Amino acid sequence: MSKQEHEHGHCCGDGHGHCHEHSCGLKFEFIIIAVTAILLGAVWIFTDANPNLNKWLVLGLFLVPYLVIGFHILREAAEKILRGELLDENFLMAVASIGALCIGEYPEAVAVMLFYRIGECFEGYAVGKSRRSVAELMDIRPDYACVEVNGELKRFDPNTIPIGTVITVSPGERIPLDGIVMDGESTVDTSALTGESVPRAVKVGQEVVSGCVNLSGVVHIRVTSTFKQSTVTKILELVERSSKSKSRREALITRFARIYTPVVVALAVVLAIIPSLIDGNWAEWIRRALIFLVISCPCALVVSVPLSFFGGIGCASKHGILIKGSNYLEALADASTVVMDKTGTVTEGSFSVTGVEPIGISGDDLITLAAAAESYSSHPIAQSLRRACKNMPDSSLITNVRELAGRGVEAKVCGRRVLVGNAALMNSNGITPKTPTEHATVVHVAADGIYGGYIIIDDRIKDGAKQAVGELYRLGVEKTVMLTGDTKATAQAVGSALGVNNVYSELLPTDKVIAVEELLREKHDGTLLFVGDGINDAPVLARSDVGVAMGVMGSDAAIEAADIVLMDDDIRKLPLAIEISQRTVSIAKQNIAFSLLIKFAIMLLGALGIAGMWLALFADVGVLVLAVLNATRTLRIE
Repeated sequence: MSKQEHEHGHCCGDGHGHCHEHSCGLKFEFIIIAVTAILLGAVWIFTDANPNLNKWLVLGLFLVPYLVIGFHILREAAEKILRGELLDENFLMAVASIGALCIGEYPEAVAVMLFYRIGECFEGYAVGKSRRSVAELMDIRPDYACVEVNGELKRFDPNTIPIGTVITVSPGERIPLDGIVMDGESTVDTSALTGESVPRAVKVGQEVVSGCVNLSGVVHIRVTSTFKQSTVTKILELVERSSKSKSRREALITRFARIYTPVVVALAVVLAIIPSLIDGNWAEWIRRALIFLVISCPCALVVSVPLSFFGGIGCASKHGILIKGSNYLEALADASTVVMDKTGTVTEGSFSVTGVEPIGISGDDLITLAAAAESYSSHPIAQSLRRACKNMPDSSLITNVRELAGRGVEAKVCGRRVLVGNAALMNSNGITPKTPTEHATVVHVAADGIYGGYIIIDDRIKDGAKQAVGELYRLGVEKTVMLTGDTKATAQAVGSALGVNNVYSELLPTDKVIAVEELLREKHDGTLLFVGDGINDAPVLARSDVGVAMGVMGSDAAIEAADIVLMDDDIRKLPLAIEISQRTVSIAKQNIAFSLLIKFAIMLLGALGIAGMWLALFADVGVLVLAVLNATRTLRIE
């Protein structure tokens, strides 16, 4: 395997520097190959035209192109032998070419080195293309942050900007740090993060994340996180780490190569010695053994399989899908069960009050009690109640607020003990709630132990959610499940509209983990995916085979707990992610099957004396080139 392949994971995190060095290295390789080809042609023509030349002179002439093209490989083989790493492809090429020189096959010896270096160049080009693709996708690291000092804008390193600083971002500049817009309106390009080409409007009070490009107006942003904790840094670290996490097939290929290489060397030694002891034709059997070694080089497998997965991860990043490693990409391809949270995942998560049913008090008073009790909550339902409230009490009149997991909230509002939540909360306090007929989220309210009525809050199903579920079935997913804390009637209505197989309703957070564990026991094969909003679902994300968090730019909980992050809230990205993973795994399988089939067939022909050195070179370099070119197709999956 060439140096280029070993280094390919580092380009993601540090921009284009490595890519530039990589490009220069390839140019040098092409020059070396061209010079060697010219020298080989000239020497070959000269020696053919002068058949009576001294054999040592002929050897010396062929050694010139041989050392030009092969010195690098011989040096690497020698260095690895000194480090105890004896059996790798450089060693195989060195032994085969030196053996060819020893038996007088001078042009073939040079050709072994020449075509091996050509194969390395193809490998390097493909790896470089993958690296450049990911570098372009992730070229979101900001160079500076502008801060107004004494009425003048000055540029500072984003690493030096503390939380609370107000930065200025002009049109065309990249937002350097996460923050909240304090002044100005604009549109921002989020395509590098989400894969979404349509710009998003931002205004005062809205959160913005680093890595996006400001398109239209000047905005002043109050920084809410340091550069090390910013979205752009998390994404760059995530993408860089993803190249270091091996899939099951990659790990298998690595173990295979460690066993395969010494085995084929041993077989080559046996092929050279045993038949020679029988018929005495040492030259012929040594030649066959050398051909066998050239054919056996496992470069195509060792290079193309990791390259396939790296390309798949890069392709997913292009669409705003960040995958933490090729092991998760591979697991995603085997998805048989998909479990989805409801709120914020398949529904908008943007609730609004659509009905009020007061009992014994006015509708406005009912909403006021509910909104006051929920005044400290960030839950979407609480936000919708606050938006609907016309007369919010002073915060000093709201005390003893206590959240009751999976049930609601209890608080003292203007001296009254107020309960706001679901029917279970009412029942547990000896209060009988009224049962509404609507299939929507219902918030019950009670004050001082007296039932005050209920508020209907509705949440719209996301555009494309039903289409996404249909796509999951098309891609081979056998079972879809929706989990929610909502009432059974509301949950069943949403589940029916989406077309999911099963709906689990009225769940506490711990119930969701239990439900996922039950589904894990029930499935016979494949993997279980859980898709959630990434904030409240961290335990379930961690428990599933593959956790997918969506719409969570900047959320520590999501990036840490999930294995895959969809950088916007479009559920349609999930089937796209599965399709990319399936195509990637399919291409990796193609390379494994093709490489092994061709290798073993030509190895047999070489051992039987049917395949010569030129066919051996095709089996090595040709298979490598074809496998690498096939692997690059993962970058173009749409």
